[in-house]
Amino acid sequence: MLEVEQSHWCHWDETLEAYSELTNCTFLVALKMGCFWPNRLVDDFFIRVHRDYFHDCSLSGRMLKDPPNRILGPFIMVPVMITLLMTALVVWRSKRSEGMV
Repeated sequence: MLEVEQSHWCHWDETLEAYSELTNCTFLVALKMGCFWPNRLVDDFFIRVHRDYFHDCSLSGRMLKDPPNRILGPFIMVPVMITLLMTALVVWRSKRSEGMV
């Protein structure tokens, strides 16, 4: 992974070759030692590699970020306004004595 620049670690196209070489290396070592592949040690090794190099990567390979405010704003304001409107409607209806004996 050190041959790939750190800013490109989350780009699958950039890391595919190094990742494939690592996979082949673990396979050859397991084969030479007469072990099954994949095994628990190999799985633990890959988990450590992912924890060290890919911990900031999303599943799709792109870094997640918030949408722009012009898109995010309505998704926040509409539910807030509906909640306030419904609260005001309930309070207004509860204060009316219409139909009560």
